[in-house]
Amino acid sequence: VPRLIVLSVDPSAPPSAEAIRKALASAVPAASIEDHRIWQERLHIMARTIVLAGLGIFVLVLAATVLSIVFATRGAMAANRDIVQVLHLVGARERFIAWQFVRHFLVLGLKGGNAGGLAALILFALAGWFSGYLTATPAGAQLEAMFGNFGLGWDGYLAIVMTVILIALLTAATAYLAVLRIVRASV
Repeated sequence: VPRLIVLSVDPSAPPSAEAIRKALASAVPAASIEDHRIWQERLHIMARTIVLAGLGIFVLVLAATVLSIVFATRGAMAANRDIVQVLHLVGARERFIAWQFVRHFLVLGLKGGNAGGLAALILFALAGWFSGYLTATPAGAQLEAMFGNFGLGWDGYLAIVMTVILIALLTAATAYLAVLRIVRASV
């Protein structure tokens, strides 16, 4: 039957694990020491991998958003090609034409961003409420031990609002650049 020895360590001057291992080996040759270093390293690697995967997914979503906006802008330009040509013939500058499309796509970006942001706010609020509801239960303790708290602080909700604004600005900037490129190519 294995026997466990629990050591209390002074946090201001912790001994090295190697020194403890040598002292234990000299006193009890068959003894082993477990300091959870390997387990902690695996957790750190897993956490970094999850963060990098999340960043990769975020970059892919932004790329898909930009491509969607470019194709939508091209479609809108193709549908309004005659109007754009008439505007160009009467002396409208490329930037004026581009800003007309930018306003349209900015409003679309704000609508889409607001819908997604509102859904995210509701989802996180419900997850936080459900997590708080389960806190006193064994299932809640297990969920919190495995995944942490699902609630967001004010900084998390602010990040969602900033993401909505970022998506709207990204939509407007992408539409502006796409329209300028299309108008300059057609002239």
